[in-house]
Amino acid sequence: MKHFSLLDLSPIPEGGSAADALANSRDLAAHAEGWGYHRFWLAEHHNMPGIASAATAVAIGHVAAGTRRIRVGAGGIMLPNHAPLQVAEAFGTLATLFPGRIDLGLGRAPGTDMATARALRRHMEASDRFPEDVVELLGYFDAPEPQARVRAIPGEGTGVPVWILGSSLYGAQLAAWLGLPYAFASHFAPDHLEEAAETYRQTFRPSQWLEAPHFMMAVGLCAAATDAEAEYLRSSQVLAFARLRLGRPGPLPRPTGDLSEVPGAMLAEVERVLGCAAVGSPDTVARQLDALIARHRPDEVMVTGMIHDHAARLESHRIGAEILAARVA
Repeated sequence: MKHFSLLDLSPIPEGGSAADALANSRDLAAHAEGWGYHRFWLAEHHNMPGIASAATAVAIGHVAAGTRRIRVGAGGIMLPNHAPLQVAEAFGTLATLFPGRIDLGLGRAPGTDMATARALRRHMEASDRFPEDVVELLGYFDAPEPQARVRAIPGEGTGVPVWILGSSLYGAQLAAWLGLPYAFASHFAPDHLEEAAETYRQTFRPSQWLEAPHFMMAVGLCAAATDAEAEYLRSSQVLAFARLRLGRPGPLPRPTGDLSEVPGAMLAEVERVLGCAAVGSPDTVARQLDALIARHRPDEVMVTGMIHDHAARLESHRIGAEILAARVA
């Protein structure tokens, strides 16, 4: 494993505000930089009462301004919601302001419900233009071409690293074909993790952007002094995910020892999809992370965890960093 990194959804805590969430994200990033995390990514979600990173490029700028060295990026930008030129200009501007520190992960899903997707896009296309849009976007970051009719300024010549994100074989195949790094969303969709990783590695074609495959897997993390405390803290994420699945999204709930509001079958499904995780005391988390790393052989692990109390979230990621730093080769 080469690096360990952190994905933050900028959760809006129950009893708090979006301003609290964005301030917490910036504070977490500053701590993560000191703990040795390589990247700090934020994700695009819309119409979500519990997530404050909808304007993802703006949130990235806010975090990058509060840090000095850590790479900051999108995990990811949902490209069908945007014109590639606009994305190139936004991230080209970020790369100009924070040289050598900006990443751009691209997803194919809308990151929201279809009504909100229509509000974002105005005109919904039946065809899937994701591969063409990725190639167009890559071109905008390439060396300046003064004769080109359309140029990204800022953007051209910045060479912003582009990642393909996914939770199925589609993203793995596209990343391999284009020769781009690939990040798998195993923290909430682990079903095709092994097959996607193998497909990406076996079919990867070297490119001007990357000589050898770079595979990153996402892992849920909730670490605390004891197993019982970690399970209690994690109940916030379990409950939030269940409410989302039940059509009742909201702010990140306070932790609870009573999940009886969630039907048994739904709770079992939530635990399954959130199963690629390390939850417990430092010793327990270390064993679980070792097992995941040994099984999937990622080049990079990106941890993420929705914890209501900011101090507890900081401590969880501090423990995770201490464990993962010892596994970087």
